[in-house]
Order: sequence, then structure tokens, then C-alpha cells
Amino acid sequence: MTTVNETLTALAPDALDVVIVGAGFSGLYMLHKLRGLGLTARVYEAGAGVGGTWYWNRYPGARVDVESQEYSYSFSEDLEDEWTWTERYAAQPELLTYLNHVADRFDLRRDIRFETRVTAAVFDEASQRWRATTDRGGAVSARFCVMATGCLSTPNEPAFPGMERFAGNSYHTGRWPHEGVDLTGQRVGVIGTGSSAIQTITTIAPQVGHLYVFQRTPNYSVPAHNGPRDPAVADDWRANRAAYRQKQRESGGGFAGSTPSEQSALEVSPEERQAVFEARWGRGGFGLLSSFADMTINKAANDTVAAFVADKIRAIVKDPAVADALVPTSYPIATKRLCVDTGYYEVFNRDNVTLVDVRSAPIEAITPSGVRTAEADYALDTIIYAIGFDAMTGALGAIDIRGRGGLALKEKWLEGPRTYLGLMVAGFPNLFLVTGPGSPSVLSNMVVSIEQHVDWIADCMVHMANRQIAAIEATPDAEAGWVAHVNEVADATLFPLANSWYLGANIPGKPRVFMPYVGGVGTYRQICDAIAAKGYEGFALA
Repeated sequence: MTTVNETLTALAPDALDVVIVGAGFSGLYMLHKLRGLGLTARVYEAGAGVGGTWYWNRYPGARVDVESQEYSYSFSEDLEDEWTWTERYAAQPELLTYLNHVADRFDLRRDIRFETRVTAAVFDEASQRWRATTDRGGAVSARFCVMATGCLSTPNEPAFPGMERFAGNSYHTGRWPHEGVDLTGQRVGVIGTGSSAIQTITTIAPQVGHLYVFQRTPNYSVPAHNGPRDPAVADDWRANRAAYRQKQRESGGGFAGSTPSEQSALEVSPEERQAVFEARWGRGGFGLLSSFADMTINKAANDTVAAFVADKIRAIVKDPAVADALVPTSYPIATKRLCVDTGYYEVFNRDNVTLVDVRSAPIEAITPSGVRTAEADYALDTIIYAIGFDAMTGALGAIDIRGRGGLALKEKWLEGPRTYLGLMVAGFPNLFLVTGPGSPSVLSNMVVSIEQHVDWIADCMVHMANRQIAAIEATPDAEAGWVAHVNEVADATLFPLANSWYLGANIPGKPRVFMPYVGGVGTYRQICDAIAAKGYEGFALA
């Protein structure tokens, strides 16, 4: 039988300094950064264009939940000066336009191979090079391999009995048709109530004939108060941009626009606490979670903000039974990703919207005519699966990545992902992960974390070049120590109390391991910088 290495050798692959997988925020900046170092690099992208998450996710209402100016690159002042956002929270089309502008402005497309999926990446110990193959039959050899595959890029596949028999149309929010879908007047069922579902539901409710929302676990959601970008906010950002960018890098979540409190929620009077919550709710966005310092570490403090949001839901939703069903009770607020909406709870006051509780009456099957639960049949023209992603590890698991001795990454991660800093994996030399498991990633403003990782990786390559080092690899001890630290920090919070996708709980059979680093963007940056300053402590250099 021909081995993977023999096949790659027979294909006489191209030779590069770096191969990059993915052309989203991470891959584009990584390519630009490496070019500045004089390195040869090529990006492989499965899609027909740049954008990553914002290329694939075109479902109705798709929008970022971080304020536009903060969810943008900071590496080029000229880029920041010339780009003007139109909304407080940019919608998918504008984000995709922005990333296409970046690709064109920095002439990145000539080093990107579109509609080409990397299927395997194998480390050759003799040459100390990575050899990658694609679904087009091509191959490439590179000294370094950078996985810029994204944390939320592999859709969670639905697996309901009878799906194939449904006579209507079915869509997944993570693979929405690029030409769009006309749902006017239809009977539509949305399965799921996460972020993608909430954005879809609020957008299509006025268009459809009747909307059935199939909810297993209710989600906490806060208002975005979105609208045209305030000129005063834009002027302030422009005038104080350097300070705001530094604040992002030093903060807990990578945000400049919300100042976290240092007080405990339990140290103030109920009246003062209520006033703080009201002010943050009125401003909108994630700022509610930084109302007090102990929201995610003290259950009693968390209960105060959870009760506040529950009261808001009951005040908005007119039917008390529906309101009760929409109030989460099984997990602390923020231990699942908090959603940011534009009129989500108000949707349930519409006569053409029905909430279906599938926790008490589970979905039994998809029938030719719709959805059958334990209590009723729902006739539908269209079903939308808004069931999220195989987060953080799904995209990496879809590639046959093999390190020293042919060890498969999937095999190493059978009991959960193990990394050093979320950047490298012991046994996989010269393989870098951008915002991998064990880094702040999905618990942060992703663009801030992406830039920090790309800069760290580039600096590491410079360090190696200056010292004629051929390979770098996380040591098993450093990796084990970091995994223990990530778990220790998470266990000191309320996050493990929820069955969230942070733990992989949404994917049947996936190990329950808390994947992101909860210690904060600023703290994590300091750790990474200190390790680099000590000659890349915890890494084997050869």
C-alpha cells in the first residue's frame, strides 16, 4: 500500500517557507505578515473567496456581536484611516466587503488558492518539512504549517431521524445559499436558539407565513441597540485610537468600549446594582457582563444579573407561559455564549411565531411534511438547522494532520485537545495554530486575539531565522502544564457549570474538555510575551 509520504514525494510538491490553511481574518493577516518578513507563503482556501466565517455564514441577519471599529484589524493605520463602518454592529455583507478590500489593498489574492481544501498535512522528519495535499490532487512542501482554520468554521451536522424524507427545503445556517432564500409566506421551522438562530429568527419573522422556533435550551440574549454608526463615536475612536487599541490588548476580553467594574455585585445595594444593570442594558452589547467584577466567578453575584435579564424577558414577552419558557434556568448567565440581538424577545409577541419546547417534548423525527415532536406534528415548507458548529477542533479534525512518527492529531486529541498556549502541539514541530484550544479565542474579541497570535508566530520565525534554528516544538511537560493551568483557571469560574460548546457538549461523542483559556486577553498576552523573552521557554528548539 502506498503511504501518504510516498504519494506526496511522487507528486513532486512545490516548496515554500510557509503553508497557511484558511483565508479568513487569520489567514489574510498571516500572509501579509510573512510577506513583510520576506518569506514565501501560500494560503489554501476551500471557499471561492476570502472571508472565512463571513464568507460561509450568509444566513438572514448574520451580523458581528462586537462593535465594528473594535472588530477590525489594527496592524495598518492607513487601512484604519481609509475604512468607514456604516453600522455600530456590521452585517455580514459589510464584513465580507471589508475583508475583500483588505485582500485587494495588500495584493493578497496572488498567493491564495481558492476552492482548494487541504485534506492532509504530514511532517517529514528527514527533511523537517510539512507536506500537504489538497482535494485537487496537488501537494506543497513547507517548512512551517499555519492552521488558520477558524474556531467556528465546521458546521454541526444535523442527525434527526427521517431528514432525508422531508419534502420541503432544508438549510443549515452555516452553509446558507449565496444567492439567498425567499421565505415569504412560508411555514418555517428553526431548530436551535443559539446566536445564529436568534439572528435568523428576528430577521425572517416578519417575512414568513408562520415561524416555529424549536427550543431545547433557552439562551440569554441582550439588546445590541444597533443602528447607523454614531459620528461622535467614530470621531472619538479616530482621535483616541491608539489608546483604545492598547486598552483592547490589555483587557480581559479584547474590548475597549466597556470598562469592567472592580466591585462585587454583592457589595452594593440592590438599588445601585439595578441602576448599573439598567445603564449597561441601555447601552447594549456585552458590557452587561462587566457590570461587576465577580459575574463569572461567584454564583450569588451571577444570580443577580440573571434575575435582571429574566425580569427583562418577562417584561417584553406578553404571554407569561412563553416568557417563562424563554428564561434560562439550567446554567449561570454567560457560561454559554451570551447572544446580542435586535428584537429577539419581541418576536414572540407576533401572532405568526410559535415557541416549541423540545426539552419537554423532544423532536422524534423529521417527517415528509415537517417536524414531529413527542406531543405534536408541525407542517413546514422549510426547515432551518441553526445548531451551531463543531467548535475549535472541528476544522482541524477534518484534516489528516500527522506529526512525529506518523501520530495523527485526532489520535492525540481523542480525550480532548492538548496544546501549549493554544499555539503549538507537542509532537508536531513547526505546526502553528491560530487561536487554537487553550487560548482566549472564542471568549475574546477574535480579531484582537488573531493579531496577537499572528504577531507571536511571526516573531518566533524571526527568532529561529536569526539563530539558524530549523524546528520548534512544544515539550510534553510544557504542554501538560499549560493544559493543567487552563483547567485550573476554568474550574475557578462558573463556566464548567454549563453544557456548552465551549466544552464540546453540542457534539455527540466529543470529549467534555473546557477548550478556551479564561484568564483573559491581557494576562494571556503577558504570558506569551514572557515565554518568548525567555528564549521560548517550554519549547524544544533544534
